[in-house]
Amino acid sequence: MGLPQRIVPHVQDLSRKEIPIRRVEEVARSITKRIDAVTRIPEACRTATPPAPKSVKIELTARCDMKCFFCATGSRMRAKSDMSWDFYARITREMRAAGVQELGLFYLGESFLCSWLPEAIRHAKEECGFPYVFLTTNGRLATPDRVEAAMAAGLNSLKFSFNNADPEQFQSVTRVKGEDFYKVVANIKGARRVRDQGGYNCGVYASSIQYDGEQLVRMERAVDEIRPFVDEHYWLPLYGQAGFTSGARGTRPTAGNQGRIGALRPPLPCWALFTEGHITFDGHLAACCFDHDGRFNMGDLNGMPFMDAWHSQKFQELRQANLNENVAGTVCANCLAYK
Repeated sequence: MGLPQRIVPHVQDLSRKEIPIRRVEEVARSITKRIDAVTRIPEACRTATPPAPKSVKIELTARCDMKCFFCATGSRMRAKSDMSWDFYARITREMRAAGVQELGLFYLGESFLCSWLPEAIRHAKEECGFPYVFLTTNGRLATPDRVEAAMAAGLNSLKFSFNNADPEQFQSVTRVKGEDFYKVVANIKGARRVRDQGGYNCGVYASSIQYDGEQLVRMERAVDEIRPFVDEHYWLPLYGQAGFTSGARGTRPTAGNQGRIGALRPPLPCWALFTEGHITFDGHLAACCFDHDGRFNMGDLNGMPFMDAWHSQKFQELRQANLNENVAGTVCANCLAYK
């Protein structure tokens, strides 16, 4: 099965004039409410064999154009390539049939590096019927024309990870040229203009990481500049990424993956094992939001159905350890929260 015909919508020139921002009521919704619904483990899911997850993130590509110090992706602890279209088309249909409602077209890579991102969105919306398809980007490659292609395909949510205050910090954190900081800011503004001008039913959001106590003050001006162009902005703690980046550059990460600042969750049991799936580009179901080296592999979806992997014996044992709040001797033990 080959890729469907590329989606190439007409894109108006957004660089020549300012386009007034108008509110699109259909997308004036809260992304934090959706996040909080996924990070809160319902009683029915507090079992070793929970129902199909509400949300799944799928890695169209493991490649990334940045090497942020707080992310272990740049360390290349596992292969970095793209998912095959045939696998993507099959597993998304299977997940939707199992009851998955929200599909995130990203995991540890930057999905705007994937040439068939618009086709992936259209397939998820039109062929599979996912009610909600979302995407998080570092913003460097999310130019207005590429954003419009994604929105025209049916994207419901586009979130920018906006984690730097200025070009100097941008270069220090991402290890790419500092002047690209302005490109990210322009792309955030461009995404809002594309959305409003086209009337697309897609939320535009941004999140920022608090690296340390000074980051709130340092980020104030940058966040103030982009805030009028997003439907919502929120703050995230610095994660240790399952222990892979704990203590990088002298920082102190939040224990485990506790969600967002303002609605932090207990580190145990970890919500990611119960309410959200994570699929790597090569077709493995990971138990962790940060499976950089494959140690959290719970099943090979190339040879087994999604729900069989979701309820695999390995996954059941890891969930039970989390429910018991004792993960000593498990793959979760290296996370900073449990040392």
